[in-house]
Amino acid sequence: MAFADQFDRLAVKRLSLTDFRCYRQIRIETDRRPVVLTGVNGAGKTNILEAISFLIPGRGLRRAKLADIARRQTADESPDTMSADGWAAAATLTVGDMNLEIGTGCEAGGGNKRVIKIDGSVKKSQAELGRYTSAQWLTPQMDRLFLEGASGRRRFVDQLICGLDPEHAGPVAAYEHSMRSRNKLLREGKNDPAWLDSIEDSMARHGIAIAARRQAAVNRLRAVIHRGYGAFPGANIAMSGALENWLESDPALAVEDRLRQSLSESRSQDIESGASSFGPHKSDLAVYHSGTGMEAALCSTGEQKALLIGIVLAAARLQTEDRGHAPLLLLDEIAAHLDETKRQSLFEIIALLGAQAWMTGTDENFFVPLGSGAQRFLVADGAVEAV
Repeated sequence: MAFADQFDRLAVKRLSLTDFRCYRQIRIETDRRPVVLTGVNGAGKTNILEAISFLIPGRGLRRAKLADIARRQTADESPDTMSADGWAAAATLTVGDMNLEIGTGCEAGGGNKRVIKIDGSVKKSQAELGRYTSAQWLTPQMDRLFLEGASGRRRFVDQLICGLDPEHAGPVAAYEHSMRSRNKLLREGKNDPAWLDSIEDSMARHGIAIAARRQAAVNRLRAVIHRGYGAFPGANIAMSGALENWLESDPALAVEDRLRQSLSESRSQDIESGASSFGPHKSDLAVYHSGTGMEAALCSTGEQKALLIGIVLAAARLQTEDRGHAPLLLLDEIAAHLDETKRQSLFEIIALLGAQAWMTGTDENFFVPLGSGAQRFLVADGAVEAV
């Protein structure tokens, strides 16, 4: 039995957008095959991927403010045709034999308040989405992941983990909220020991949960991608940081106490720096090319791209095995900088996983090898047309 046949298929069956980025209103009908979106630069291909990324918890692949996503008025439109800062993305999903209706968006005048509906029922938490859907993505902006700051690599790891364990988003959000509260109190000189003790207790509990989950997930990923994945090179990956070092030698409860004590003892220096000195927000993802032993940041641009793709595909395979279905894969301009061998390998792995991959590009010729195994759409002038 083929690998994909052992699992359910997660797919977008219908996607409807209203006042989303450049789209006033569109509807795309699809099946479970991969989707290819072609068009010139700036046509709105990435906007469609971004809309799909809002079907899972989080801020989407661009991490945009909700109010900034709403379509802007054009010169030939009257003000009454616009919906202020409101927008909506709705989809019919299939998971195996089950159909699921998801709607999300921002109501006009709602600022940054996101509304979520699942099968017509309003949900209070984005975490509800993670029970049913999952997605992983690669965008051109991520090509510099290994060259820029550690915060992007931490977000990348957390996104991969949320696909494996949707509950991971909870501790991340709770930790960030507590850390912002602590930093604010210290900046304002409100050095109330009881108040800070309570906040730091929350940071310690959630911080160790985050670090432990990151470490466990990255260790599992390393086992999959060490020897390479398809035509993509192997990678040695590990989380690095003080908490990770502590967890190597001590049990989680002891490390939690140690973090709590470190936060308490660092209050004076953190007042001056305006930031917390200890915690999972100081961790990083270390990546090395397993063939050469070279740090990813020192590899060529092409090698970095191949390493990144290999990690995401390995995470998608693990998720398929863990959750019983492959994630939606949102691959923006994925084929342009791959040679023919790697493009073919990418398409083969997508088929192996049984994933509905949404791929964008300016050149339809890159996707010819997919043949009838993909459905194609032309994106132009705020419209999407099946071809």
